[in-house]
Amino acid sequence: MVEAWNRANAVICYGRGGEISTNRRVEVEMTALCLRILQAALVYVNTLMLQDVLAEPEWAALLTPVDRRGLTPLFWLHVRPYGEVRLDLNARLSIGALGALGAG
Repeated sequence: MVEAWNRANAVICYGRGGEISTNRRVEVEMTALCLRILQAALVYVNTLMLQDVLAEPEWAALLTPVDRRGLTPLFWLHVRPYGEVRLDLNARLSIGALGALGAG
């Protein structure tokens, strides 16, 4: 898993081969803290998506206990690292129960 996150960090910090491209202490600390916040947010959204999928009986029935132990919210291949991403802060993500709460 650590290697997967290192690849994600390389995409986020794309200058100089994925390394933090400064030796200023404040900037290095800020970059590291921002990466931690971004990772926590990604894990949170991924957890919501996994819960939404597993709430469907046909998907839940396919997984064995071994499969369930192997589930992790530490994936990022669905993230679009480059290009324009439009963010609407007035709208909620429509993920499962949260989408229903936001509609009311």
